[in-house]
Amino acid sequence: MLTAQVTVPVRAERAFASLSDGWLYASWVVGASHIGKVDPDWPAVGSRIHYRFGLWPVLISDTTVVRAIDPPHRIELEARLWSVGSAWIVLTLIEEQPGHTTIRMVERAARGPAQLIPGPAQDLLFAARNQESLERLADLIRARSQNG
Repeated sequence: MLTAQVTVPVRAERAFASLSDGWLYASWVVGASHIGKVDPDWPAVGSRIHYRFGLWPVLISDTTVVRAIDPPHRIELEARLWSVGSAWIVLTLIEEQPGHTTIRMVERAARGPAQLIPGPAQDLLFAARNQESLERLADLIRARSQNG
């Protein structure tokens, strides 16, 4: 499995705080363009982010749901993709040195026609987008850590 990853100069708890702020997802998730609602108990298991993806004026509304969480080390999400299916996404955070956290992201089709695509081909489809998403998340985490 190809894994996108970045390392940020903060403790895992601080990185996880940015990752677990549902209102920030459109700031770093490639393709997400607008967050309409975040369940009040986000990121509890079963809670959802309601968002739109695509480019204006063609925006599609859907949700991402938390499937499992182990703060500040791991969050598993299922991102629905309209009628196309859904994707299973796992983000892990490992503080390999004090104050330096590596964030890894893997994604697989969970439902829909994309499930028929072999795993290595899915890796190629998702790799660049996921790496860009993590680079955006890293920038966000760095900016937030400088501002308090």
